[in-house]
Order: sequence, then structure tokens, then C-alpha cells
Amino acid sequence: MILGLDHVSIVAADLDPTADAYQALIGRAPRQWEEAGARHAWHQLSNMALDIVQPAGPGEGGDAARSRLEEAGEGLWRLAFAVDDLAETRRLLERRGAPSALSGHDSHRAVLDSSATHGVAMTLVERTEPRSPTPTFEGDEIHGLDHAVVRTANPDRALALYAARLGLDLRLDRSNPAWGSRLLFLKCGDCVVEIGADLKSQAGDAPDRLSGLAWRVGDPDGARSRLAGAALDVSEVRQGRKAGTRVFTVRSGMAGAPALVIAGGQA
Repeated sequence: MILGLDHVSIVAADLDPTADAYQALIGRAPRQWEEAGARHAWHQLSNMALDIVQPAGPGEGGDAARSRLEEAGEGLWRLAFAVDDLAETRRLLERRGAPSALSGHDSHRAVLDSSATHGVAMTLVERTEPRSPTPTFEGDEIHGLDHAVVRTANPDRALALYAARLGLDLRLDRSNPAWGSRLLFLKCGDCVVEIGADLKSQAGDAPDRLSGLAWRVGDPDGARSRLAGAALDVSEVRQGRKAGTRVFTVRSGMAGAPALVIAGGQA
């Protein structure tokens, strides 16, 4: 059914400065085009892609991006899952209580009902041909996504969605009082969807939200130096929570999408 993440979308009020910031983060230029009323800047990485979207006119894509900007401002917007058979996946998810609607401009895409996904925008993308060869990345360039973070007010509800309905592989369910969080790690292809919930709060009905991305890099010191040289606000490199990892945080310029850069301890 779900093969992994196809891409993650970020919506931006102004594509150009946002695309420049992510070009600095990732270390190479994106592919850009305009379609269905929206401008796109697309970074293809080893295990998924990043799609930065700006509304540019009338059309399905532009209307959706404009609506998202008006409702919540710019930032992380959508998880797009790659599937091998869109019709069969839609049929199965419909039976599991997660209906979807085909895209009006692309018959190989379907949008899941946001009421079934508890507020996180999700798309299914059918892979109709083998993925393009992955480009070669230098050690200080971002080469893939380690994990996408979802914050939830109801971890059991999230577990029912991501594990039971979507069929992602639950690898960890742990409560850590030191962090004040319950964390769920669900394998999704070659990366992880991480669900975080506040241990101090009672489970509620508030919508879930995408809250951050953790990017993989080979040389964190080189990447941190490169980003500081590009005038991005970055933390010092530090030991990560997971054994064997080193991380740093990009604190500005990411269009409201918190970014962690991580080396070692691959998902």
C-alpha cells in the first residue's frame, strides 16, 4: 500500500526568498515550475522530495495553497505518501474510514479527507514508473529526510491513524518524563513519522499538526559552517538524543518549518 514518503510540502507567501533559504540549507538549487495556479520549487533527495509551493493564480493547486495560507499562514503543509496502486489504496483506506478524492488535474494523486487525518493534510501519489536516479550529494549537503514530526493532543487517536489505517510500521512507543513527551516512531519507507504528545495534558480533540523536519547530513560540522556562512541562524553542533547522533538546529529562514540537521543513527 504505502511505499514511503513521496514528498513533504511547505507553503510560502513568497517563493523566491523561501526557495533561496532551502537552497542554502540543502546545498543545491531546486527545480522550479508553475502548474494549476501554483509555483513550485522541488528538491529531490535520496528518500523523498521537498516541495515549496506558492499560490500564483486560479487553479486547484493555487486555490489550495491560498486557502492554507489564509487559514494558518506559511509553513509545513502536507505529507504526500507514495503508493504502488492508487485505486486499491483508496479502496482499502475508504473501508478503514479514511476516504479520499482524486485530484482534478492529476489522476495519479488523491487527497485524503482532513477530518479522517485529524487536520494534517495528506496526499496519495501513485508511482507509475521507477524513481529517477538519486543525485550524488557532497558530505555537507542534505541528502535525505530522517523524520517528520507531528504533534498531537491524542496519541492513541494518532496511533490508530498512522499504524492501523495507513499501515505504517510502529517501531517505538515510549513515554519519557524527562522530555515530558510520549513519542511514537512509525517507519515510512526510508524515514520515520514521529508523533509527539505532551504527557502533562489530557487527551483531547484538537487537530494534529506538522511541527518540524529532521534532515540527514554526512558532515554536520561542514554543513553548520556552510549555513552560518549563508547568514542562517544555526545552533552549535551537539550530541543528539539518539545514541551515536550529532545534531544542530536551523533557527530561522525556514518559512515557519522548524529544521533539525542530524548525522548518524539513520532511521
